[in-house]
Amino acid sequence: MKILFCNYEYPPLGGGGGVVMRALARELARRHEVTVLTSRALDLEPQSDDGGVRVVRVPVFFRNQLAVANFPSMLAYLPSAILRGRSLRRTGFDVINTHFVVPSGPVGAVLSRTFKVPNVLSVHGGDLFDPSKRSSPHRHAWLRAPIRRMLNSADAVVGQSRDTVRHVEEIYGVHRPVELIPLGIERPASARGATRAQFGLPEEAFVMLTIGRLVPRKSAAQLVQALVRCARPNAHLVLVGDGPESSAIGEAARAVGVAHRVHLLGYVTEQQKAAALAVSDVFVSSSQHEGFGLVFLEAMAAALPVICYDRGGQTDFLRTPETGHVVKLNDLDAFTRAIIDLHDHAELRREIGRNNLLQVEAFFIDRCAERYEAVFEAACRHGSRRAARPAAQASK
Repeated sequence: MKILFCNYEYPPLGGGGGVVMRALARELARRHEVTVLTSRALDLEPQSDDGGVRVVRVPVFFRNQLAVANFPSMLAYLPSAILRGRSLRRTGFDVINTHFVVPSGPVGAVLSRTFKVPNVLSVHGGDLFDPSKRSSPHRHAWLRAPIRRMLNSADAVVGQSRDTVRHVEEIYGVHRPVELIPLGIERPASARGATRAQFGLPEEAFVMLTIGRLVPRKSAAQLVQALVRCARPNAHLVLVGDGPESSAIGEAARAVGVAHRVHLLGYVTEQQKAAALAVSDVFVSSSQHEGFGLVFLEAMAAALPVICYDRGGQTDFLRTPETGHVVKLNDLDAFTRAIIDLHDHAELRREIGRNNLLQVEAFFIDRCAERYEAVFEAACRHGSRRAARPAAQASK
């Protein structure tokens, strides 16, 4: 097949949604011809090859950070991507896979009509429901209405968790089959040679790691509070990722006297992220909602127990006590007790880590790609039948 992916963000821009789509695109490029239509910022090239994937980037002008988008840049993507996408007509795409109904949805919808090929719309959670944002689409009728139309008009809709699938119906009133395809990760690279010293960590430290953009939805300042509350002097908190909350987290750590045990690494390479996972004891997340939570899979693949809240798609595959602790949203006392439990019981950490290594086998990208292929093939068959009907009717 010739597949066109439409996604506003593609690494190094953005977060987990772009990362998993890149892994999916690379895996499918082993067997198909894959193009990605995405946005361009900073010094990124307008066109490149990424592991066999043709990446076409359109200028959005207003974006000056890799990790965080803004509304002007998202709005600029729509006309830029539609215009550039139309110029790709000669490629002869068989199917379009649009990721995130906001902001990429209109691009996929327009190009699907232009090329007369099916559009498979993948929703990721935050594009439907983000409780930390006043701008979240679920709060605004003027946004819910066009999203409802795009969900209804797509040839197929894919959600990556039961939480996201439920929001399609309960929030947007869309009653149609939605494919549930869990996200997948690439098999992790070896982190041999990783040491705690390279991150400024004492060898005897109990290392809690979190990975993600430092934005309000992640509520990472809570992790600083939990570090203090657990009253374990050898506990250290490592934060991988950058964003507008970075300075506030640093200030919060200084205010309570634990700045020497809070390590803000900022944006890191994949190799550095793998090393950080390798030297950690537990993975912690105070995120207020995750559509799926790709980083949880990465932690499981590194044999780490996971502590997180119970809001979001991660509840499809994380549960107490098998994978760590899933705690009621914003119950910081319970979150702290979970840290203490895993700090004080090293053998329990190892047991959970071994279980997580087994469980994560179902979530590698090759499984995800196989299921997407089946959806694409079904959409193409359905599209061919739909296109044939008017011709048959005209001949009568």
